Amino acid sequence: MFTKKSILLSALLIGLPVFTTPALSATNQIAQQLKEVTLDVQNMTCAMCKITIRKALEKVAGVKDAKVDFNKKTATIQFDPKRANVQELINATTNAGYPASVHSNKK
Repeated sequence: MFTKKSILLSALLIGLPVFTTPALSATNQIAQQLKEVTLDVQNMTCAMCKITIRKALEKVAGVKDAKVDFNKKTATIQFDPKRANVQELINATTNAGYPASVHSNKK
């Protein structure tokens, strides 16, 4: 009986090209599980607002990255959907004094 390993070894020995799919690294698997959302954030008036919003978002369990753009008045968040959801992110900014909603490109 031939095993996958013996077939691959035989192919290599006789010079046939072997194509295998590499296993995903743990980092790639985690990145594939993350979701990203952009929020429109109200009440941003200074550079400190940006820091306050980012820190509030980073306190939410499951948030892996939070980038706040003062000029666009948005926050883009990468998060684990098994540990956090969009409403929790909105609640975090709202509780910090910056009401937010899911960003819409229709403006």
